[in-house]
Amino acid sequence: MKEINSNQSQKLLEMRKISKSFPGVLALDNVDFDLNAGEVHALVGENGAGKSTLMKILSGAHQADIGMIRMEGRTLKIHNPRIAQDSGISTIYQEFNLIPHLSIASNIFLGHEPKQFAGFISKKIMTKETINILAELGLSINPDILVRNLNVAQQQMVEVAKALIYHAKILIMDEPTSALTTAEIETLFATIRSIQLKGVGIIYISHRLEELFQIANRVTVLRDGKSVGVFKISEVNKKDLIRLMADRDLKEYYPRIRSKVGKTILKVSHLNRGNYLKEISFHLKQGEVLGIAGLLGAGRTELAQAIFGVNQIETGKIFVKNSPADIISPRKAIKAGIGFLTEDRKHSGLVLKMSVKDNISLPNLDKLSKYGFLKRKDLKNISLKFIEEFRIKTPGINQKVMNLSGGNQQKVVLSKWIARNLDILIFDEPTRGIDVASKVEIYNLMNQLTAQGVGIIMISSELPEILGMSDRILVMHDGKITAEFDANNVDQETLLAKALGEVA
Repeated sequence: MKEINSNQSQKLLEMRKISKSFPGVLALDNVDFDLNAGEVHALVGENGAGKSTLMKILSGAHQADIGMIRMEGRTLKIHNPRIAQDSGISTIYQEFNLIPHLSIASNIFLGHEPKQFAGFISKKIMTKETINILAELGLSINPDILVRNLNVAQQQMVEVAKALIYHAKILIMDEPTSALTTAEIETLFATIRSIQLKGVGIIYISHRLEELFQIANRVTVLRDGKSVGVFKISEVNKKDLIRLMADRDLKEYYPRIRSKVGKTILKVSHLNRGNYLKEISFHLKQGEVLGIAGLLGAGRTELAQAIFGVNQIETGKIFVKNSPADIISPRKAIKAGIGFLTEDRKHSGLVLKMSVKDNISLPNLDKLSKYGFLKRKDLKNISLKFIEEFRIKTPGINQKVMNLSGGNQQKVVLSKWIARNLDILIFDEPTRGIDVASKVEIYNLMNQLTAQGVGIIMISSELPEILGMSDRILVMHDGKITAEFDANNVDQETLLAKALGEVA
């Protein structure tokens, strides 16, 4: 493994000696980063390593305390996002920056609408240019379709099209594959390669390290706000990157400790809901991790939402500890002993502008209040307990969760449910968007829960995670359970085949 310096003559971007402090935190400490024209340069590091801060400085959302940015040989002062965009720097965030009720064309040209006679917007030009730019990305779709009617992959292509319309020279992609299927990822990678041929430089941020070896040319590793190396992707492997990111060897990616499995605590019988769920039947036992695999749209999240009472089932029954459970709302589900960690923690798992302690309190208000008044001492004690036990990195219990890293946000979500002492927990994509070390911490928390007799249903798009952390595995396709396996007696290829609907 050899650290490299890139050729100065190819430089599209140079960031030199970038430092940035927030109250009580040195987020970046003399970080260097550069990008060549037509290159994919990956940026990796644990949550809190400084990746987001560095990119926010480049995109104008933050300003560096000290340091210099040069683009195509000239010094840039990026005081706001508009300056970054006008300089040819575009960002595609993990949460898309699109307006759902506007058309594809309107989203692409928003703020840059072409004008015609008397200053009126030219819809004809917008439509023509949108068709052309989407065709370059291999997407043939009506530009008048509303964005809310697109799937995730199509929305992402709209984001890419926006960047190209603005004549982006640098494209920052933040966790671009977190919600994509395998086929959609391949389409995205093909798009990235075509963009490279135009000379666009791409900064690629992802916790899915295996992707980097398919798409990146170089990789910069950040740790604790510092750069610990820049490498050709051909000269490192996944183990090297993990060691550099975490400053330790993570020998066990999936440290599943199998607990003694007890009695059946959840039984689902012949659940049906439109085309989403078709004759779903299964059971879950105490101390068991039941993995549910399948592609996006297979019905996995719809199943979780039905069990938790978010969506009503049409027919079928749910039994908790052998008793029928009439789960018509999340409140009823919680009362029955079921908790649900949603796949979208920022929108449905947390209240971002509330503090750590207030988020922990939300499903526990009945336990933490008396005569309608909150028992603040109890809330403080329980919050401090989970911050210590789960090693939540936060200045204190009053810190807003929006200021925490993804891994620490997920620990707050876990804390609020574990504080409830529930028997059944549903984890929908529990490690999406968090770094390798934080993933291992989440896995170890799962081990603690199953050792206490908690039954866990784990939905994941990452087949190695399903194989590594499950006791049994169900596979879903087109709203049905198509197969069940002992996790010790199945491989990734078999799971994928069943997820794709193959019968043999």
